[in-house]
Amino acid sequence: MRELHFKDCFWNRDFTGTGGYDSIIQHLNDGKKTCKEIEDFMKARASIEEKYAKELLVRLLLPMLSILSHLQLAQTMRDEAKKLEDFRERQKEARKKVEQQMDALHKQRATQFKKTMESKKTYEQKCRDKEEAEQNMNRNASTSNAKQQEKLFARTNQAKMNAEVADRLYMQNVTVLEKIREDWQKEHVKACEGFEKQEVERINTLRNMVWTHLNQLSQQCVTSDELYEEVRKSLEHCDIQEDIEHFVNLRRTGDKPPGTVPHSSRVRFVIQRKQQGHYSTL
Repeated sequence: MRELHFKDCFWNRDFTGTGGYDSIIQHLNDGKKTCKEIEDFMKARASIEEKYAKELLVRLLLPMLSILSHLQLAQTMRDEAKKLEDFRERQKEARKKVEQQMDALHKQRATQFKKTMESKKTYEQKCRDKEEAEQNMNRNASTSNAKQQEKLFARTNQAKMNAEVADRLYMQNVTVLEKIREDWQKEHVKACEGFEKQEVERINTLRNMVWTHLNQLSQQCVTSDELYEEVRKSLEHCDIQEDIEHFVNLRRTGDKPPGTVPHSSRVRFVIQRKQQGHYSTL
Protein backbone atom coordinates (compact mmCIF):
# COMPACT_ATOMS: atom_id res chain seq x y z
CA MET A 1 0.00 0.00 0.00
CA ARG A 2 1.42 3.40 -1.03
CA GLU A 3 2.33 5.70 1.83
CA LEU A 4 0.46 9.00 2.09
CA HIS A 5 2.41 12.25 2.19
CA PHE A 6 1.42 15.89 2.65
CA LYS A 7 2.67 16.91 -0.80
CA ASP A 8 0.22 14.52 -2.51
CA CYS A 9 -2.96 15.20 -0.57
CA PHE A 10 -3.37 18.90 0.16
CA TRP A 11 -4.09 20.53 -3.20
CA ASN A 12 -7.17 22.56 -4.16
CA ARG A 13 -8.94 22.58 -7.52
CA ASP A 14 -9.80 26.23 -6.90
CA PHE A 15 -6.85 28.10 -8.45
CA THR A 16 -6.55 30.65 -5.64
CA GLY A 17 -7.64 28.32 -2.84
CA THR A 18 -5.35 27.67 0.15
CA GLY A 19 -7.52 25.20 2.06
CA GLY A 20 -4.99 22.35 1.87
CA TYR A 21 -2.09 24.55 2.91
CA ASP A 22 -4.18 26.10 5.70
CA SER A 23 -5.11 22.63 6.94
CA ILE A 24 -1.41 21.68 7.27
CA ILE A 25 -0.61 24.93 9.08
CA GLN A 26 -3.50 24.36 11.51
CA HIS A 27 -2.25 20.84 12.23
CA LEU A 28 1.29 22.09 12.82
CA ASN A 29 -0.05 24.77 15.14
CA ASP A 30 -1.90 22.06 17.07
CA GLY A 31 1.36 20.11 17.29
CA LYS A 32 3.18 23.20 18.55
CA LYS A 33 0.46 23.61 21.18
CA THR A 34 0.96 20.00 22.27
CA CYS A 35 4.70 20.62 22.64
CA LYS A 36 3.97 23.68 24.78
CA GLU A 37 1.50 21.76 26.95
CA ILE A 38 4.00 18.96 27.61
CA GLU A 39 6.73 21.54 28.21
CA ASP A 40 4.52 23.30 30.77
CA PHE A 41 3.68 19.98 32.38
CA MET A 42 7.36 19.09 32.75
CA LYS A 43 8.09 22.47 34.33
CA ALA A 44 5.11 22.18 36.67
CA ARG A 45 6.05 18.63 37.64
CA ALA A 46 9.63 19.74 38.24
CA SER A 47 8.37 22.45 40.60
CA ILE A 48 6.26 19.89 42.45
CA GLU A 49 9.21 17.51 42.82
CA GLU A 50 11.41 20.32 44.05
CA LYS A 51 8.81 21.51 46.53
CA TYR A 52 8.26 17.96 47.73
CA ALA A 53 11.97 17.41 48.21
CA LYS A 54 12.30 20.63 50.19
CA GLU A 55 9.36 19.67 52.39
CA LEU A 56 10.98 16.30 53.06
CA LEU A 57 14.17 18.07 53.92
CA VAL A 58 12.41 20.38 56.36
CA ARG A 59 10.37 17.67 58.06
CA LEU A 60 13.07 15.00 57.88
CA LEU A 61 10.43 12.44 56.92
CA LEU A 62 12.63 10.45 54.60
CA PRO A 63 16.34 9.61 54.47
CA MET A 64 18.66 12.08 52.80
CA LEU A 65 19.06 9.74 49.82
CA SER A 66 15.38 10.06 48.92
CA ILE A 67 15.55 13.82 49.22
CA LEU A 68 18.52 14.03 46.91
CA SER A 69 16.80 11.71 44.47
CA HIS A 70 13.79 14.00 44.17
CA LEU A 71 15.98 17.06 43.77
CA GLN A 72 17.91 15.29 41.04
CA LEU A 73 14.65 14.33 39.30
CA ALA A 74 13.47 17.95 39.48
CA GLN A 75 16.66 19.17 37.80
CA THR A 76 16.49 16.45 35.16
CA MET A 77 12.92 17.39 34.31
CA ARG A 78 13.84 21.07 34.08
CA ASP A 79 16.62 20.14 31.65
CA GLU A 80 14.20 18.09 29.56
CA ALA A 81 11.68 20.94 29.53
CA LYS A 82 14.41 23.34 28.36
CA LYS A 83 15.35 20.95 25.55
CA LEU A 84 11.72 20.79 24.46
CA GLU A 85 11.42 24.58 24.61
CA ASP A 86 14.54 24.97 22.43
CA PHE A 87 13.21 22.37 19.99
CA ARG A 88 9.86 24.14 19.75
CA GLU A 89 11.54 27.50 19.11
CA ARG A 90 13.73 26.03 16.36
CA GLN A 91 10.71 24.57 14.61
CA LYS A 92 8.85 27.85 15.03
CA GLU A 93 11.63 29.84 13.35
CA ALA A 94 12.00 27.31 10.53
CA ARG A 95 8.27 27.35 9.87
CA LYS A 96 8.08 31.13 10.00
CA LYS A 97 10.37 31.52 6.99
CA VAL A 98 8.42 29.00 4.93
CA GLU A 99 5.04 30.46 5.90
CA GLN A 100 6.15 33.98 4.99
CA GLN A 101 7.35 32.78 1.59
CA MET A 102 4.15 30.83 0.93
CA ASP A 103 1.94 33.73 2.03
CA ALA A 104 3.78 35.98 -0.42
CA LEU A 105 3.31 33.43 -3.21
CA HIS A 106 -0.39 33.08 -2.40
CA LYS A 107 -0.86 36.85 -2.62
CA GLN A 108 1.17 37.07 -5.84
CA ARG A 109 -0.83 34.24 -7.39
CA ALA A 110 -4.17 35.79 -6.42
CA THR A 111 -3.14 39.24 -7.66
CA GLN A 112 -1.91 37.96 -11.02
CA PHE A 113 -4.97 35.75 -11.45
CA LYS A 114 -7.23 38.76 -10.89
CA LYS A 115 -5.14 40.83 -13.31
CA THR A 116 -5.30 38.08 -15.93
CA MET A 117 -9.07 37.72 -15.64
CA GLU A 118 -9.49 41.49 -15.96
CA SER A 119 -7.31 41.56 -19.09
CA LYS A 120 -9.33 38.64 -20.48
CA LYS A 121 -12.53 40.58 -19.88
CA THR A 122 -11.06 43.65 -21.59
CA TYR A 123 -9.84 41.53 -24.50
CA GLU A 124 -13.24 39.96 -25.03
CA GLN A 125 -14.91 43.38 -24.96
CA LYS A 126 -12.43 44.71 -27.56
CA CYS A 127 -13.22 41.68 -29.75
CA ARG A 128 -16.92 42.49 -29.52
CA ASP A 129 -16.19 46.12 -30.38
CA LYS A 130 -14.18 45.02 -33.41
CA GLU A 131 -16.92 42.68 -34.62
CA GLU A 132 -19.53 45.39 -34.16
CA ALA A 133 -17.38 47.85 -36.15
CA GLU A 134 -16.92 45.31 -38.95
CA GLN A 135 -20.65 44.61 -39.11
CA ASN A 136 -21.44 48.31 -39.16
CA MET A 137 -18.93 48.88 -41.98
CA ASN A 138 -20.38 46.04 -44.05
CA ARG A 139 -23.97 47.20 -43.50
CA ASN A 140 -23.22 50.74 -44.68
CA ALA A 141 -20.61 49.99 -47.34
CA SER A 142 -23.04 50.18 -50.26
CA THR A 143 -24.99 53.21 -49.02
CA SER A 144 -22.14 55.43 -47.87
CA ASN A 145 -20.08 57.85 -49.88
CA ALA A 146 -16.30 57.61 -50.08
CA LYS A 147 -15.69 59.89 -47.10
CA GLN A 148 -18.14 57.97 -44.92
CA GLN A 149 -16.64 54.66 -46.01
CA GLU A 150 -13.20 55.98 -45.10
CA LYS A 151 -14.42 56.85 -41.60
CA LEU A 152 -16.07 53.45 -41.23
CA PHE A 153 -12.89 51.73 -42.31
CA ALA A 154 -10.78 53.85 -39.93
CA ARG A 155 -13.05 52.94 -36.98
CA THR A 156 -12.94 49.28 -37.92
CA ASN A 157 -9.17 49.34 -38.28
CA GLN A 158 -8.81 51.10 -34.91
CA ALA A 159 -11.10 48.53 -33.27
CA LYS A 160 -8.99 45.76 -34.80
CA MET A 161 -5.77 47.26 -33.42
CA ASN A 162 -7.38 47.73 -30.00
CA ALA A 163 -8.35 44.05 -29.99
CA GLU A 164 -4.82 43.04 -30.98
CA VAL A 165 -3.29 45.17 -28.21
CA ALA A 166 -5.73 43.68 -25.68
CA ASP A 167 -4.89 40.20 -26.96
CA ARG A 168 -1.15 40.77 -26.47
CA LEU A 169 -1.72 42.08 -22.94
CA TYR A 170 -3.99 39.15 -22.14
CA MET A 171 -1.39 36.69 -23.48
CA GLN A 172 1.37 38.38 -21.46
CA ASN A 173 -0.70 38.08 -18.27
CA VAL A 174 -1.48 34.42 -19.00
CA THR A 175 2.25 33.76 -19.48
CA VAL A 176 3.16 35.53 -16.24
CA LEU A 177 0.38 33.70 -14.39
CA GLU A 178 1.61 30.33 -15.65
CA LYS A 179 5.15 31.11 -14.44
CA ILE A 180 3.78 32.10 -11.02
CA ARG A 181 1.66 28.94 -10.92
CA GLU A 182 4.68 26.75 -11.69
CA ASP A 183 6.81 28.51 -9.03
CA TRP A 184 4.03 28.26 -6.44
CA GLN A 185 3.44 24.57 -7.19
CA LYS A 186 7.14 23.76 -6.69
CA GLU A 187 7.27 25.75 -3.43
CA HIS A 188 4.03 24.15 -2.22
CA VAL A 189 5.60 20.69 -2.64
CA LYS A 190 8.77 21.84 -0.83
CA ALA A 191 6.70 23.36 1.97
CA CYS A 192 4.68 20.16 2.37
CA GLU A 193 7.85 18.09 2.53
CA GLY A 194 9.40 20.44 5.07
CA PHE A 195 6.28 20.55 7.23
CA GLU A 196 5.98 16.77 7.16
CA LYS A 197 9.62 16.46 8.22
CA GLN A 198 8.92 18.80 11.14
CA GLU A 199 5.90 16.75 12.11
CA VAL A 200 7.97 13.55 12.11
CA GLU A 201 10.59 15.26 14.30
CA ARG A 202 7.93 16.56 16.68
CA ILE A 203 6.25 13.19 17.11
CA ASN A 204 9.61 11.46 17.56
CA THR A 205 10.81 14.07 20.08
CA LEU A 206 7.65 13.93 22.18
CA ARG A 207 7.60 10.13 22.07
CA ASN A 208 11.20 9.91 23.27
CA MET A 209 10.66 12.57 25.93
CA VAL A 210 7.56 10.88 27.33
CA TRP A 211 9.42 7.57 27.32
CA THR A 212 12.36 9.08 29.22
CA HIS A 213 10.07 10.81 31.68
CA LEU A 214 8.24 7.59 32.42
CA ASN A 215 11.53 5.84 33.07
CA GLN A 216 12.43 8.58 35.54
CA LEU A 217 9.10 8.25 37.32
CA SER A 218 9.49 4.47 37.43
CA GLN A 219 12.76 4.89 39.30
CA GLN A 220 11.03 7.15 41.84
CA CYS A 221 7.95 5.08 42.42
CA VAL A 222 8.25 1.35 41.82
CA THR A 223 4.71 0.73 42.93
CA SER A 224 3.41 2.73 39.95
CA ASP A 225 5.59 0.95 37.41
CA GLU A 226 2.77 -1.27 36.13
CA LEU A 227 0.78 1.79 35.07
CA TYR A 228 3.78 3.35 33.37
CA GLU A 229 4.49 0.05 31.62
CA GLU A 230 1.05 0.16 30.04
CA VAL A 231 1.80 3.62 28.67
CA ARG A 232 5.16 2.41 27.37
CA LYS A 233 3.40 -0.44 25.59
CA SER A 234 1.16 2.13 23.91
CA LEU A 235 4.21 4.12 22.85
CA GLU A 236 5.73 0.98 21.30
CA HIS A 237 2.81 0.97 18.88
CA CYS A 238 3.38 4.60 17.93
CA ASP A 239 3.69 4.62 14.14
CA ILE A 240 4.77 7.97 12.75
CA GLN A 241 3.65 7.20 9.20
CA GLU A 242 0.30 5.98 10.52
CA ASP A 243 -0.10 9.23 12.43
CA ILE A 244 0.77 11.23 9.31
CA GLU A 245 -1.70 9.20 7.22
CA HIS A 246 -4.43 9.58 9.86
CA PHE A 247 -4.11 13.36 9.62
CA VAL A 248 -3.96 13.24 5.81
CA ASN A 249 -7.11 11.09 5.59
CA LEU A 250 -8.89 13.30 8.13
CA ARG A 251 -8.04 16.68 6.58
CA ARG A 252 -6.99 16.03 2.96
CA THR A 253 -8.29 18.55 0.43
CA GLY A 254 -7.28 17.11 -2.94
CA ASP A 255 -4.61 15.16 -4.80
CA LYS A 256 -4.30 17.39 -7.87
CA PRO A 257 -3.14 21.01 -8.19
CA PRO A 258 -5.15 23.53 -10.21
CA GLY A 259 -4.61 23.30 -13.94
CA THR A 260 -3.21 25.84 -16.35
CA VAL A 261 -5.39 28.86 -17.09
CA PRO A 262 -5.90 28.58 -20.89
CA HIS A 263 -5.67 31.42 -23.38
CA SER A 264 -8.76 31.64 -25.52
CA SER A 265 -8.19 33.69 -28.69
CA ARG A 266 -11.05 35.27 -30.64
CA VAL A 267 -9.17 37.77 -32.81
CA ARG A 268 -10.06 37.64 -36.47
CA PHE A 269 -7.87 39.77 -38.63
CA VAL A 270 -9.60 42.12 -40.99
CA ILE A 271 -8.56 41.89 -44.63
CA GLN A 272 -9.75 44.75 -46.71
CA ARG A 273 -11.05 43.55 -50.00
CA LYS A 274 -13.29 45.41 -52.29
CA GLN A 275 -15.66 42.94 -53.82
CA GLN A 276 -18.91 43.70 -55.57
CA GLY A 277 -18.91 47.23 -54.21
CA HIS A 278 -18.52 46.45 -50.48
CA TYR A 279 -15.85 45.33 -48.01
CA SER A 280 -15.77 41.76 -46.67
CA THR A 281 -13.90 40.13 -43.75
CA LEU A 282 -12.25 36.78 -43.17
